[in-house]
Parts: sequence; structure tokens; C-alpha cells
Amino acid sequence: MREILFLCTGNYYRSRYAEALFNHEALRRRLAWRAFSRGLAIHLAPPGGLSPHTTQRLQERGILCERTGPDPVQVAEADFLRAARIIALKKTEHQPWMTRLHPAWRNRTEYWEISDLDAATPAVALAAIEAHVMALLAELETGPAAALKQG
Repeated sequence: MREILFLCTGNYYRSRYAEALFNHEALRRRLAWRAFSRGLAIHLAPPGGLSPHTTQRLQERGILCERTGPDPVQVAEADFLRAARIIALKKTEHQPWMTRLHPAWRNRTEYWEISDLDAATPAVALAAIEAHVMALLAELETGPAAALKQG
């Protein structure tokens, strides 16, 4: 089983939605991939474990909240080592954090450009995550990793 690490700032909203959606769809498609998510600065996340926007969208899609962890988790070196792919949700926001905190992993990270609540509504941000995750899943289904598909 290969793993994808989704990163955002607080591991409260965007990365947790990407993780849950990816895990739901990977299981449904029988891909030998799973996702986990972490934050670059979880001290900046609001209390409460999981964003209500994430919870609501998962419920609307019929996805179990258990497809993501119960609480935000700060990224650690072991997480980078464990991941076959690392995806940060917003390049302009997360690349500076990576440069400052994890410079060895900065250029090994893929960057999307999905804004947080300060610049995008949940409807816009979560739809963008859905589009990116679905494209990622399609790539994994048809690329070299497709050979890892479970039988």
C-alpha cells in the first residue's frame, strides 16, 4: 500500500477533506493507495478537531468522517519519509512554510493552489479539492501505479 500525504496549514479543513475524499474514492476504486494528512502549523487551527465545512461536505457526499483522523496532527519528518507523494494544498501559502520548516522536502512536494477561507468560500475551495483529487485518482488508475491495484 502506497501513501499520499496531504498538507495544509492547520490540518483542520482542506487537507482533511482531501484525505477523506481520496480514501473514500481509493477504496471504492480498489486502488492500493491511501492518504493521510498533516498540518504545517496546527497551532493556528481553530479548536474542534474538524472543520464544520469539511464535515458538512463529507456528509453531503455520503463519506464517513472516519476516512480522516479525529484531530489535527503536526507534520513530522517520519510523515515525509512514509509518503510516496506529498501534496500541499496551496503553493503560495505552504511553500514558504516548507522552505522555513522542512527545506529538504520543499522541492519534493507537489503544490496545488486551493485557497483557505480568507480567499475562497467553502463551496469553491471544496469543489477545487474534489477536482484535483479526482484527477489524481485518475492518474493513479492509469499510470504505472495502476499495476498496484488490488485484485
